[in-house]
Amino acid sequence: MPKTEMDECNICNSKILSPVSNKVTKAYTSLTTKQRALKILMVLGDCILVGLQPILVYMCKRDGKFEFSPVSVNFLTEITKVIFAIIMLLFQSRNQKSGEKHLSVSTFIQAARNNVLLAVPALLYAINNYLKFIMQLYFNPATVKMLSNLKVFVIAILLKMIMKRRFSILQWEALTLLLIGITVNQLKSLPEGSTALGLPVATGAYIYTSIFVTVPSLASVFNEYALKSQFDTSIYLQNLFLYGYGAIFNFLAIFGTAIINGPESFDILKGHSRSTMFLICNNAAQGILSSFFFKYADTILKKYSSTVATIFTGVLSAILFGHTLTINFVLGISIVFISMHQYYSAQAKEDKSHHNKVEMTPSQDFREKESSVVTITSGGMDEVNHRVGHDHEEKQPLLPV
Repeated sequence: MPKTEMDECNICNSKILSPVSNKVTKAYTSLTTKQRALKILMVLGDCILVGLQPILVYMCKRDGKFEFSPVSVNFLTEITKVIFAIIMLLFQSRNQKSGEKHLSVSTFIQAARNNVLLAVPALLYAINNYLKFIMQLYFNPATVKMLSNLKVFVIAILLKMIMKRRFSILQWEALTLLLIGITVNQLKSLPEGSTALGLPVATGAYIYTSIFVTVPSLASVFNEYALKSQFDTSIYLQNLFLYGYGAIFNFLAIFGTAIINGPESFDILKGHSRSTMFLICNNAAQGILSSFFFKYADTILKKYSSTVATIFTGVLSAILFGHTLTINFVLGISIVFISMHQYYSAQAKEDKSHHNKVEMTPSQDFREKESSVVTITSGGMDEVNHRVGHDHEEKQPLLPV
């Protein structure tokens, strides 16, 4: 994680967070009606894009195999996102108002240094994007989406450990219900009679599943932290760094494959079709939208949004490929929706309770106005605030809930 800027208290000589390090709190401030509408649009768009992704991957298979290199798809996806980020930066610079800070070489280099942490999720995403193709060899599209929803529970644990997020008991119960819903859908969905890496298919599939759940969960948490810790940096500039790192990692994977399998495997367009082009565009749009989730919303909302996409995936899978929507799928989806309602109902109650606690009474407001006639310096006020709230501040999480 990036180093947190600290100031020294003049009273107890302890280290306290400086205002600069609290830029991340801007992402957790109260939402306006426009911002809520934006989140709804983000969820709807994410449902469509995430729901289409496993369908397009399935359509790219020929006789149960891929005729192209999955790494080449990931590389072309990253290049597409880099081009999009550059176009948006140029558009943004042309529409800057007078007085706003323009992007220069020096500011670009400084931003690159401040956002170097984005290399971590970029590497993890490169690994995860390859695993998405591997998972399609063992499960049908609807089941892949349900398995990916296991990430919600893993992400919650990582958010609590790394970012010190707090979850109520009702929210943990909701996440547990989510796991139950996924398990109900997964029952008897594993194909039999095949092998993977010399192991029985069940063993190989479950190994891939554990990696498939853990790696992107780590990537999402690190990505959210990296984007929000540099909240004042343009989202398109941060995306340029993230996708640039991703393109580099995927190119190294292609280069390594060419060394092992021969120069002919270096042809990144080999085996591609119209379906793979649609897949690349869909993956690029999905990745761009995800960055807005991580910076302006949160990872949990992103994963619950992906959960809703399971219905879209399941219905399309049944229509296009004849996959049966079993009673397990229907029951599993029902439990997932109950889990989602319980999680966000608990969050809404907690937010309302917190708002009531911090809301001032009329008498408190009068005393506040009366005391405002006393003139003190801003530095003295910071020390007084720290003296009064010193014990409370030590218990605050690194990032806000």
